[in-house]
Amino acid sequence: MGIRWDEETIRHADGRCRCGWCGRDAGYVRYHDEEWGVPERDGARLFGKFVLDAFQAGLSWLVILRKREAFRRAFAGFDPARIAAFDDADVARLMKDPGIVRNRAKIEAAVTAARIVMERGGPCWFSTFLWDFVDGRPLQPGFERRDQVPDSTPLSARVSGEMKRLGFRFCGPVTIYAFMQAVGMTNDHLVSCWRHAPVRALAEAAV
Repeated sequence: MGIRWDEETIRHADGRCRCGWCGRDAGYVRYHDEEWGVPERDGARLFGKFVLDAFQAGLSWLVILRKREAFRRAFAGFDPARIAAFDDADVARLMKDPGIVRNRAKIEAAVTAARIVMERGGPCWFSTFLWDFVDGRPLQPGFERRDQVPDSTPLSARVSGEMKRLGFRFCGPVTIYAFMQAVGMTNDHLVSCWRHAPVRALAEAAV
């Protein structure tokens, strides 16, 4: 399900217009204002976000966001080196953790993902691998309406296919596009949203 666009943009009490998907929930608004769409190049943080997006598949992102700190504790701060060493006992421990989404297939997929990342070269490899798909420069589609924002794109399908080839799971084109939006590989804030211009400036300054 991921991000749900209920309205175009919403004007909040502070006078700022925000993408309609964040509604008026304080935590969601903070996530929208501070994180969503900001270019993330730190490989460890990218890995953590990928793990969360994989768990989000089929669920609302708000559910995962509210459980994020519990996930962080359960998954060793999202350190891929530590997660790669998880064994059956760790999987059993996670399946008993009420703070996270207790889905065995997704838990095992997170451990597999960590092992792939570490075998390929670690967090730095993961960052380079992802950002090479956009030549290191965040996409700036400039969407004006929510019905222009896709659920997936040919590019997200290509990233998905390559990740599946490497052994990653829970990385379909829709999940990957949501991930690309979240980590700033594409700036999908509507142009009428107050965050569109600052995020674009951050992207341009980083290149």
